[in-house]
Amino acid sequence: MEHDHHQEGSDHLPQPQVLIIKPPPVFTLFEDKFISTKFQFLKACESTLPLDEFLTTYAGSVRAVLCSGASPISRDIIRMLPSLQLVVTASAGTNHIDLTECRRLGIAVTNLADVFSDDGADAAVGLLIDVLRKVSAGDRYIRQGLWPVKGEYPLGSKLGGKRVGIVGLGGFGLAVAKRLEAFGCSVLYNSRKQKLCVPYPFYSNVNELARDSDAIIICCSLTPKTRHLINREVMLALGKQGIIVNIARGAIINEKEMVECLVNGEIGGAGLDVFENEPNVPKELFELDNVVLSPHRVVFTPESFIAASELAVGNLEAFFSNKPLLSPVMDD
Repeated sequence: MEHDHHQEGSDHLPQPQVLIIKPPPVFTLFEDKFISTKFQFLKACESTLPLDEFLTTYAGSVRAVLCSGASPISRDIIRMLPSLQLVVTASAGTNHIDLTECRRLGIAVTNLADVFSDDGADAAVGLLIDVLRKVSAGDRYIRQGLWPVKGEYPLGSKLGGKRVGIVGLGGFGLAVAKRLEAFGCSVLYNSRKQKLCVPYPFYSNVNELARDSDAIIICCSLTPKTRHLINREVMLALGKQGIIVNIARGAIINEKEMVECLVNGEIGGAGLDVFENEPNVPKELFELDNVVLSPHRVVFTPESFIAASELAVGNLEAFFSNKPLLSPVMDD
């Protein structure tokens, strides 16, 4: 009987708590997909306590955190959570997490790996086509009533045959490359290391990549090494007809220098889903017909968000079941 009593009691143990400081967009839209019997969420955003007081109150019970770019997991946050063992980010990027501190303390980190790669690759090529063929600009031309007044709109440019440089040939970059090949483009790439399994020419220097490209697409992570990797020098190498597409992270480009190059006609155009100081976008870009803007949403779809929620929950359930994590962030 004692054994049965103990068994019954174990079924009613409180569920482990997963801290959410600010809900990730995928959680806000698909909260019902995050329901699990293995854990429950502790939402700091629903408390009237200031964050530091809230964290101090629950410091002993928080073993995992669910976060995104909107809720950075800094060294200060980590140090306020002495029981923390896992950080699950509902994003592919990890630049909002102090990975060095996590590594030092043995805290595991998971991300969404390649969940957004296919939709992101579609979006990257879509932005490139939009800039080249002036789709959004032509749409504005019609809506402003300019066609009957000013006549025919200028011709766009062909995608097939273009040399496109990919900065960062991980899962996302490879998905972009596959699509560009189908359009008849020549693909070149820059990455931390040369990928021996791909046929594309490798450039260890991003300036040389830009010089040999008609367009570059940013597919790499934001790290201290890639911050402002795309600067004025790279843009001048890309040249007056060159196009930049960025759906990775805004700060990989030196935004101030990019704006100057676009305004002065030193590069040909840009397709941008991410910015350095979101949601603030440089107003100079609003007037430029050779720039297509998107509010950091172009890579997300309901399908990718559902897959993202399943992977995030899968990582949390694996952790609380003492099973291997599904998408751990590996050391470089």
